[in-house]
Amino acid sequence: MASTGVPWDHHGVTDASPTPDDREGAYELLQRGQALIKRRHHAQAAIVLERAARAEPGKGSILEPLGRAYHLSGQYERARETFEALLEVDPSAHWAHFALAASLRKLDRVAEARTHLRLAVALSPGSELYRRALARLEIA
Repeated sequence: MASTGVPWDHHGVTDASPTPDDREGAYELLQRGQALIKRRHHAQAAIVLERAARAEPGKGSILEPLGRAYHLSGQYERARETFEALLEVDPSAHWAHFALAASLRKLDRVAEARTHLRLAVALSPGSELYRRALARLEIA
């Protein structure tokens, strides 16, 4: 085979033409992921936001939409892990407790979900959304 003068990696892809994600930084990936969520392309958003999370580990501004994309695409275990990581960044994030509770509920981990809903209500007592969710779970 004749040499083309183009550097090749071990997968047979040229180094000369980076993919869009190679050129995009975490902020651009975050923006693209959020746009995909708005268009209800949740699984695609999760893929893009995973790349952003790898570029900027532990960033709450990336973990929140990533967890939401996982949850909305039915990846409840990944959503749970991501919301737990978000709570490691900010344990007082009431929305993260609420979101974690929603994912735990989908995983049939009702007692844990109830605990996180109670924390969400305690951290944001004025939230009707959190109180209604807790009331529904208390009945179940």
